[in-house]
Amino acid sequence: MAMERAQRFVDALLKLEEHGDVDGLVSLFSDDAQVSNAASARVFSGPDGARRFWKEYKGTLAQVRSTFRNMIEAGDRVALEWETQGTAHNGSAVSYEGVSIIEWDGDRIRRFYAYFDPYALGQELSQNTGPRSQVPDTTPA
Repeated sequence: MAMERAQRFVDALLKLEEHGDVDGLVSLFSDDAQVSNAASARVFSGPDGARRFWKEYKGTLAQVRSTFRNMIEAGDRVALEWETQGTAHNGSAVSYEGVSIIEWDGDRIRRFYAYFDPYALGQELSQNTGPRSQVPDTTPA
């Protein structure tokens, strides 16, 4: 079924963002998974690493909601073009966009990497200098 794995990831991410359910997302990762993004020099490994990565993601913003413009699935790879909006812990609205690449090994994720501008996100989080966006209607977990 086309886009099945992409949609499984998106659904699990939205459960994390809306309800704080990290377990559903972590269950998608293989024992030897590698997880990282453009803002981190660290690579998080396995389910425990995925758990730390996604808890840090959720903890970065007080409220967060991602929307997906494009989902492309080809073979064992998925590309997701997204925009994330939220509220920083200082109350300022945050909006950033990027692309995530997911490599699958069967029904488990073996590699996840997100590309975005970490400098722009840092400016929004620390100095409230980003463009204002509508704060999402989610409750922090």
